[in-house]
Amino acid sequence: MINHSKKLRLILGDQLNAAHPWFKEVDDNCLYVIAELHQETSYVTHHQQKIQAFFAAMAAFANALKEAGHRVLHLTLDETKQYKDLPDMLTNLLENNVQHFEYQQPDEYRLSQQLALFSEKITSKNMSFSCVDSHHFFLPHHELTEHFKVDTSHRMEFFYRYMRKRFNVLVDDDNKPEGGKWNYDQQNRSKLKKQDIASVPAPLVFSHDVSEINARLARHKVKTIGQGDSTLLWPINRQESLQLLEFFCRYLLPSFGTFQDAMTCNGDDVVTQKQWSLYHSRVSFSLNSKMLSPTLVVDTVIKHYQCNDAISIAQAEGFIRQILGWREFIRGMYWINMPKYQNKNSLKAKNNLPSWFWNGDTKMNCLHHAINQSLQYSYAHHIQRLMITGNFCLLTGIEPAQVDQWYLGIYVDAIEWVELPNTRGMSQFADGGLIASKAYAASGNYVNKMSDYCQSCHYNVKEKTSDNACPLNSLYWHFMDKHSELFESNPRQAMVYRNWRKQTEEQQQATLAKAQDYLRNLDTL
Repeated sequence: MINHSKKLRLILGDQLNAAHPWFKEVDDNCLYVIAELHQETSYVTHHQQKIQAFFAAMAAFANALKEAGHRVLHLTLDETKQYKDLPDMLTNLLENNVQHFEYQQPDEYRLSQQLALFSEKITSKNMSFSCVDSHHFFLPHHELTEHFKVDTSHRMEFFYRYMRKRFNVLVDDDNKPEGGKWNYDQQNRSKLKKQDIASVPAPLVFSHDVSEINARLARHKVKTIGQGDSTLLWPINRQESLQLLEFFCRYLLPSFGTFQDAMTCNGDDVVTQKQWSLYHSRVSFSLNSKMLSPTLVVDTVIKHYQCNDAISIAQAEGFIRQILGWREFIRGMYWINMPKYQNKNSLKAKNNLPSWFWNGDTKMNCLHHAINQSLQYSYAHHIQRLMITGNFCLLTGIEPAQVDQWYLGIYVDAIEWVELPNTRGMSQFADGGLIASKAYAASGNYVNKMSDYCQSCHYNVKEKTSDNACPLNSLYWHFMDKHSELFESNPRQAMVYRNWRKQTEEQQQATLAKAQDYLRNLDTL
């Protein structure tokens, strides 16, 4: 197969885009390579379901290309174990009379650098190469420098409005926002009441036998985290991804915006069986692996919004903002600031991640639930990630690299371009405000406002300094006091400091002492 191929095209595991121009015509002189690689299983410790999902989707995509008439070489870990890394494998494959090597622009900086350096070397061997766009995002890769500047604060809202106008999404003929507002975020912060929870539809899940993948992982001693049995619930092809999108639009979108920030445990057994993803779409894995395009997702949501009176503009806009706005914005901020971005630590955080982040064994119910859900499903929605696990790491000063590794490993949709700016920037404020206009720090009051976690918690959310006081309360004030020089001049946080100054010196010291006690004993919380 390889000896008769003049052209070799590499398809990475997150480039499963059947609509890419590569595949419009069958070329008998072209060989497509899709490979499971040890370097991709070991750069971070992944959730077992994450590896299962990517490997299963890669195999399904390879089979789909073969059925369409393309020549495909799909290599598993068994076939690639001899190679130390991706360049080593490509060097071997290209020795078989291949004249031209092509790859799509990777979304991760490390892979982009790895392939760029490799391509420079092969040109010295009289072999040509080309790097083409992935044809996935709204903005082409080469345009990113037109919208983002290195080490410069950018705000998503202004970028989002530009994107709405440019791509004619929810705007009228005068480029004004449909409904009269660009953003309906104020309407998207409702808490789920007990009577609301019972009506949340059960999530659509799939059933794929991944026992062979599990066997390969065991044979090659791939270390994983989380729960993963022989059946995978995530979509592994475009057809299933479309089913998941349609299910979201039909059954979940009518309430998505209203409850997109809400969280609930309502008894872990109930959540586990029925309501663990609430009104969220869970299409992020399909998007980030490119089985679905963001254009298709946005167009589908708009179609349902226009045809279903039960879907208000607040629901549709709240979801579209995540895809057309935040997703594209985060990608731009990642690429313009790499590689220095991955080392930013503006708050000089240096504490270690508590051991219970790997097993959920903590008395703090909000963290117990969010982490256990993540371990069980390789999934948590954006507020669980930002305001539960992320908030805790921010308040306790966890070293950003450890936070990055946990987020990048545990979630099925986590790829560095989307994970790194979300955690190091939005969640941990480690970039000094390049992405977020304030630190997203919160006390137990926020958790109590947006969830029912506090009702069954070991700690008392109303207390700050008692023996069983919610740790988030004193940790919040400790964090704000410690970084007052940085945050006190921020108009969005001025009221926080006014409230802090109203407390007596005795009250402040008691709160700070309690926080110090918790900081010394993070592993036992």
